[in-house]
Amino acid sequence: MSIQSQGRFLANVFPLVAGQAFFQTAGILVAALSGLVGYSLATDKALATLPVAMTSVGTALSLIPASMFMKKYGRRRGFMLGIGLGFLGGAVTSFGIYLVDFWLFVLGSMFVGAYQGFAQYYRFAAADAVAEGEKGKAISWVVSGGVFAAVAGPSIARFTKDIGDIPFLYSYLSLMGLSLCALLAVLRIRRDAGQAAAQEQHRAVRPLSEVLKRPAFIAAMASSTVGSAIMVMVMTATPITMKICGYDTDDSSLVIQWHVLGMFVPSFFTGDLIQRFGAVRIVSCGILIFLLHLSLALSGTELFHFTTGLIFLGIGWNFMFIGGTALLTKSYASGGQAKSQAFHDFMVYAVATLSSFLAGAALDRWGWSTVNLIAAPLLLAAFAVVQWYALTERKSQITR
Repeated sequence: MSIQSQGRFLANVFPLVAGQAFFQTAGILVAALSGLVGYSLATDKALATLPVAMTSVGTALSLIPASMFMKKYGRRRGFMLGIGLGFLGGAVTSFGIYLVDFWLFVLGSMFVGAYQGFAQYYRFAAADAVAEGEKGKAISWVVSGGVFAAVAGPSIARFTKDIGDIPFLYSYLSLMGLSLCALLAVLRIRRDAGQAAAQEQHRAVRPLSEVLKRPAFIAAMASSTVGSAIMVMVMTATPITMKICGYDTDDSSLVIQWHVLGMFVPSFFTGDLIQRFGAVRIVSCGILIFLLHLSLALSGTELFHFTTGLIFLGIGWNFMFIGGTALLTKSYASGGQAKSQAFHDFMVYAVATLSSFLAGAALDRWGWSTVNLIAAPLLLAAFAVVQWYALTERKSQITR
């Protein structure tokens, strides 16, 4: 990469990395505290996790409208609208805490979820803004914003939850500050970095039904959905399992923090690996790393097994998710990216949300070992689909 092209790459991608970092910081803060706030505000304690669930609902409901908005008005305006929803969510949740109004807090949580829905497109904006050979690297850079969030999110939650007379109030007021920081970042998005989706409407667009049949799209869906489903299921079950095994909250928090770092630290080089070895090999490597987690999870319940296994779980997710996103960009080379991206992320998020709900039931009925064993056939299925895609690509290249 020449100095000029490298400068263009950084100018297009770095504001998106910053936007991702601030969005994920807000997301991790909310994930850490919403259950606790819900429990303190809800009269019926059975509803304590409703704010968490409604955040997920807000995200799922906003994914497709966000994509359609960006297709018509461009990425930058779409991100600004999403950030506005995040700012509003911070304000409404803060009022809910101040007024001790549970349902106002639930409403604000939905706005925060909607912000997260718009923010899912940062990595796609990065891919659209660079040359074909740099897409995997751009996606990887954006996802690496989670490294900052993995440190900043828990730190902000820890330092702000006890400020003032009202617990958690300043934590949720900080969402407004994080939204303003994200706004400053996306305002620096180059105009050409947000035009790819908008320009799509000026050329022939491949129908979504046709895109869904493409081997690249099928392989992308298999990689992203399986990787996310397994990661969410195991991550959700881990703190409960550790509590059953006699570990305290500090131990499980440390394990989850190492897991989050495992999810995002590899992003600094995953894109380069995809550029050098191809997305199929990286996804396949991610599946093998998932199996390393599986072997550790089944071999014991010492702190070493949880910590090391969850690190491998995070790295495996990183390779499968970024590799899957890179495959997705190949499926709409002839147009149709707005609908394809929206459908892909909606399905990934729906499957991950479902797996989080199933994790508790599976753990309660069958135990920790079975929760992990569920991953094995899913990983084998994803591996088969990705290898099938690679075979079809080789055949198509031979016939050209």
